[in-house]
Amino acid sequence: MRILLCHNYYQQPGGEDRVFDAEGSLLESHGHKVLRYTANNDRIKNMGRVELLRRTIWSTETYDDVRVVLRRFRPDVMHCHNTFPLLSPSIYKAANEMGVPVVQTLHNYRLLCLGATLYRERKPCEECLYQKKGKPTATVKPWPGVQHLCYRQNFGASAAAAAMLQWHHWRHTWAKMVDHYIAPCKFVRQKFLEAGFSPNKISVKPNFIDPDRGEGNGNGYYAVFVGRLSPEKGIDTLLAAWSQLPENIPLRIAGDGPLADMVQKAAYNDPRIKWLGHCNAETIHATLQNAACLIMPSTWYETFGLTIVEAFAAGTPVIASRLGAMEELVTSGKTGLHFEPGNAADLTANVQRMFANTSQRFAMRLAARHEYEQLYTADINYRLLMDTYRHVGANVEFGDFINV
Repeated sequence: MRILLCHNYYQQPGGEDRVFDAEGSLLESHGHKVLRYTANNDRIKNMGRVELLRRTIWSTETYDDVRVVLRRFRPDVMHCHNTFPLLSPSIYKAANEMGVPVVQTLHNYRLLCLGATLYRERKPCEECLYQKKGKPTATVKPWPGVQHLCYRQNFGASAAAAAMLQWHHWRHTWAKMVDHYIAPCKFVRQKFLEAGFSPNKISVKPNFIDPDRGEGNGNGYYAVFVGRLSPEKGIDTLLAAWSQLPENIPLRIAGDGPLADMVQKAAYNDPRIKWLGHCNAETIHATLQNAACLIMPSTWYETFGLTIVEAFAAGTPVIASRLGAMEELVTSGKTGLHFEPGNAADLTANVQRMFANTSQRFAMRLAARHEYEQLYTADINYRLLMDTYRHVGANVEFGDFINV
């Protein structure tokens, strides 16, 4: 196959960038010809507000560029990851005009929410998605997000994002110009269905971990947090739980971010807490292999959680918030435990439960690794990806995919 992958890289690298890179490499490893068309948000620094607004809503530059790329490369399918803000939905139209099917991965809630997170004031927010009576609007009404400065805490930037969403909802861009959507979990799919997206056009394909570095033994007898140190990741809940924990259970925190000072102070005051800072992939996996459990205390609707799957690959159970994709990926009592989001006391109780029962923890390790092998390997993901491309009419040979 010939596949055009499109992605707008973020200023701060994250999970979406990792998935884009990983899927491109996966396709190439199976002999497909892959061309990447990308932009980087570092370019925003040199743009005026009017120029950024124009490009966010409809970029004639990327429309023209992609038309040229399509004519020269002649792809069987165009697979988009992030188009906001520099690529814009104009690239869909370019593909439509050239008869190339379009697949869009829903890595976040950008088409429903200015901040792309359905999160505000440290809790989930669906004000732009639901009416006051609690019923879905069947369409997104993003203007409350401008009032709350939901994009970059800036009125102009929020207004630009709202204008883009509203204009394309009016034009039915999401319904007419995209042939199929990929949601990383059932929870994300359901949110888009509530916003009026067609159930026939959204399938679920989880992300994957590759290479498989193998499972560990969990003999390190510590809990670990891996991720960005920011409010929506539940850092305050994690630290509050350890302040209430009477047992001498070590906690390692890997990552960096705006709450690094809070973590550093907690590590200074509590010898059980060790802040590892930013770590490379090898260090992260070794830390997960030796950990007794991973803790994921996020307070927003995580769309997937690559860290959870990384833990499963290492054979490490997960204690996670009962929220969003975390509730879906972690089976309580089997591959980990759930606690009430933001409830430090409940998290403390589940940490005690995890460390008190060695045999149960060992059984969870086996189940976690099995979950990875059944759902999140590169081979399984490749088959699902090929099935999606075949579904939209791309030129996929029969032997290239297997239904799972």
